[in-house]
Amino acid sequence: MTTSVVADSFAFGHAGAPGWRAAADACLQQCGAGVRNASLGFVYATDVFADSFGEIVEYLRRHTGIAHWTGTVGVGICASGREYLDEPALAVMCCAFEDSAFRVLPPLRSPREVAQARMGWGNHDAHFAVLHADPGNRSLTSLVREIAGRTGSGFVVGGVTSSRGRFLQYADGLSEGGVSGVLFSEEVTVATRLTQGCSPLGSRHRVTDAHQNVLVRLDGRPALDVLREDAGPAHGQNPGSPGGYLFVGLPVDGSDTGDYVVRNLVGLDARGKMVAVSDRMQPGSEILFCRRDRGTASDDLMRMLASIRTGLYRQPRGALYFSCLGRGASLFGDDSQELRMIADGLGDIPLVGFFCNGEISHNRLYGHTGVLTLFL
Repeated sequence: MTTSVVADSFAFGHAGAPGWRAAADACLQQCGAGVRNASLGFVYATDVFADSFGEIVEYLRRHTGIAHWTGTVGVGICASGREYLDEPALAVMCCAFEDSAFRVLPPLRSPREVAQARMGWGNHDAHFAVLHADPGNRSLTSLVREIAGRTGSGFVVGGVTSSRGRFLQYADGLSEGGVSGVLFSEEVTVATRLTQGCSPLGSRHRVTDAHQNVLVRLDGRPALDVLREDAGPAHGQNPGSPGGYLFVGLPVDGSDTGDYVVRNLVGLDARGKMVAVSDRMQPGSEILFCRRDRGTASDDLMRMLASIRTGLYRQPRGALYFSCLGRGASLFGDDSQELRMIADGLGDIPLVGFFCNGEISHNRLYGHTGVLTLFL
């Protein structure tokens, strides 16, 4: 999707340090004088700093003079060309927007709250949104869909908080339990794409029999037989133990790009020849089996970067990246390879983000994806 007016270029900083003040000071030093014209800050902290997240943002507010902040915590965080996983770290981006171009979205915890929320300001309607979501909210899928439906573009991006402790968000105040972030008017131009990291193993199959999350028959045949046939000799004999390489893809209705949502295989029944999936299966719907490994993920990331570059008419001023916890080092290897590929593809631009429990793009939740958004 490509959806103006952003002022000066953005400033950003990222650092790992045992104490949050040292990390914050390092970020501020890197941002330098770029904070003077900024009106909105994004901040992401690894969950090592979760208990101090509110203090961190207040410290940044005092030292930058930026009134509005949004962000969350993650098991890992992203910066331009750099990943921080399982270590204390911060990433900060200070953005220069006109005051009329954005509004911080306070936490919303139910579809009813979304329906009652003010999604515009002055003469401006929300056109696009960046969201941070609590994985414990049972209405999360509906919340994302309803918020997207309240925007002019019908499009939102973001990530589901990941943490080994509290699932904290910040949206001009600390919160838990809902969805929060920032709304943008159509004055702000963005380009956004997602990378699935998977490759389909075969054609789509019609679900002819299913019970809740269990695939019983596909195309009138036992589901496990179809999976084994698509997986081929490398995994077909024992598709349940390929180290997380095989998944189920649920095609997105109305997509003209072959988009699909990836779901895990969670169980196999060799006697009944059934396949259990981490989502409810509906008879009459379509599914496909897909494979994910370093090669397919790298190829798809390069495809996504080429696609987003094609639509650019100027150098991006800043970027956000929300990537699945199952990606990063565990999929691309050590040395921040995923973020290095993005930096190589886009050049040296400010970028921050985090590793998520789920990713948000358009009006739905994804898994195993990377969602890239550029501010132009």
